[in-house]
Amino acid sequence: MTVTAPAWTTAPAELYQEIQQFYAQQMHLLDDGRVAEWAGTFTPEGVFAANAQPAPAVGRDAITEAAAKATEAYAAAGVQRRHWLGMVAVTGGTGDTVTARCYALVIETPRGGRPEIKASTLCEDELVRAGGTWQVRDRRITRDDLI
Repeated sequence: MTVTAPAWTTAPAELYQEIQQFYAQQMHLLDDGRVAEWAGTFTPEGVFAANAQPAPAVGRDAITEAAAKATEAYAAAGVQRRHWLGMVAVTGGTGDTVTARCYALVIETPRGGRPEIKASTLCEDELVRAGGTWQVRDRRITRDDLI
């Protein structure tokens, strides 16, 4: 069986570093419970779609509401969530729009308990530069256990 590799293009090092930094800052906001700031990293009409959810959250307000609900539930249960992103691949860096693809692990630690990997996912984003910063226009999350 012959496997054909996807046609990847290499993003310039500076662009790649910007996207890596964007993801680090974005995940810190979410994991610190700074939901409104995290949702602010999406465009006003941004989409957050996940195969674990029945319908995508469309627009910054809907994204904020969904994330706040989940964050409050974890806080009430005494669970700290952390998102680890790796294997970031950036393509299409020919302007103010790029496509980024990475793997994300979601780690949950109950108060006084041991950390546990709760989800392994593929994250596929369309990112746009707006006002000098990167924002997510479209995010697709695919949980490995649901495919």
